Amino acid sequence: MTEALTPIDLKILEQVQKDAALSTTELAERVGLSQSPCWRRLQRLRDEGYITGQVAVLDRKKFGDSLYIFATLKMVTLSEEQRAAFNRKIDTIPEIMECHTIFGERDIILKIIAESLEWYQKFIFRVILKLPGVQDVQSTVTLAEIKQTTAIPVRKSRY
Repeated sequence: MTEALTPIDLKILEQVQKDAALSTTELAERVGLSQSPCWRRLQRLRDEGYITGQVAVLDRKKFGDSLYIFATLKMVTLSEEQRAAFNRKIDTIPEIMECHTIFGERDIILKIIAESLEWYQKFIFRVILKLPGVQDVQSTVTLAEIKQTTAIPVRKSRY
């Protein structure tokens, strides 16, 4: 059975979201615990599925110019088999960083990293419009990134 999260658990989760490479000693110091109890709590959070993995966050600017584009897709009605094929195909395209189903006149929103608008124009015709069930694409090009995070809020909202 999953135990309720304590304030210390929340601190641990906040800290590992900021820097997953912290040693147990460093993490323990930041959350106000000794090393062994901190390690046990961290293991429990992993075992219970609160922490599902660890990744390195790369600086995309080091790889040259790029921009984010949000593409909304209008889809035809898909069978379960076609929807599964769409999902499998999306999963194989590294430039599609996120994919979500949405409410409203559109069905899917994609977050795409593009090296240029010219590249993206080709990508639409060579990739997106060839995905199963895609009927139409509308795109929004971002001008500047104001905030980017992978951290989710672990405490109740104060709003």
